[in-house]
Amino acid sequence: MTLKSLFAAIAASLLFAMPVSAGEMMIHHTYAISNSPMAGAAFMVVHNMTGEEDRLIDVRSDAAQRVELHTHIAGEDGVMKMVHVEEGFAIPAEGEVMLERGGKHVMFMGLNSAWKDGDLIALTLVFEKAGEITIEIIVGDAPTDGMMDHGSMDHSSMDHSMMGGDSSAAPGN
Repeated sequence: MTLKSLFAAIAASLLFAMPVSAGEMMIHHTYAISNSPMAGAAFMVVHNMTGEEDRLIDVRSDAAQRVELHTHIAGEDGVMKMVHVEEGFAIPAEGEVMLERGGKHVMFMGLNSAWKDGDLIALTLVFEKAGEITIEIIVGDAPTDGMMDHGSMDHSSMDHSMMGGDSSAAPGN
């Protein structure tokens, strides 16, 4: 690999690692996974930067034959089932919605080719008010935009004293 192509690869990875902002919506903590050659899923945080509620109503991608908004619900037998959410996901005014494993997510069915770590997946998010935003998501096991994912972190055992202010006010204290 030449020095020029190395720098180009580094620049491309940094470009795709940055949160995407389309004025009204910010998309970050993006990543996609595939556990089979037939299906995949994408996860992200969608942040509404406006003072008005919006709704993510559709998703599109050439990466699969079908792409849908999904979530998990408990069935009558207590077993979690994945279901298509036709009405989409409400994005509160100046708030956010997490699309994450075990919850709301983008489902890809009938992949056009098997995904490998590092592949880029083009995805168009369709909002009721903000319109269409096309992003590229890197296939991998965790968010790639450099922002720390606090979703599974146990804050109660952490020392918050270095964070400034009264550490007794930290969660879990």
